[in-house]
Amino acid sequence: MSLEQKINQDIKAAMIAKDNTRLRGLRAIKAAILLAKTEKAGIDELTSDAEIKVLQKLVKQRKESAEIYKTQGRDDLYQIEVEEQEVIEGFLPKQLDRAEIERVVKSIIAETGASGMKDMGKVMGLANQKLAGQADGKTISEIIKTSLSQ
Repeated sequence: MSLEQKINQDIKAAMIAKDNTRLRGLRAIKAAILLAKTEKAGIDELTSDAEIKVLQKLVKQRKESAEIYKTQGRDDLYQIEVEEQEVIEGFLPKQLDRAEIERVVKSIIAETGASGMKDMGKVMGLANQKLAGQADGKTISEIIKTSLSQ
């Protein structure tokens, strides 16, 4: 079952249950998937990698918005963003913790023989492929920078 089909089923279930919080998050995912499909004209289904990227983008947007609302003292809007973020994260693969990401990055550095910051692009590319959907790019980048600068 594709993500889009799963989202449609969950939307129906949320409507029946009158779960407005979940419904908001699901509708955001559906809208983002439809937008991604129209941007890539002529495709019927997104690949699972493309779906994960769409979901990660939505989570990142929610985190940034929530942070802004928190600093401005808008707790009502902050709460909405956090709730939507939790719904969206439910469709992402399990996120790795920092120690697991560090272990993967160190193995990539050992495989490639990277020795300094000049090799960051090579390591970053491989890490993004290996950790797709399991860690956000910002965390991966921070870990690579600290590992290569030691």
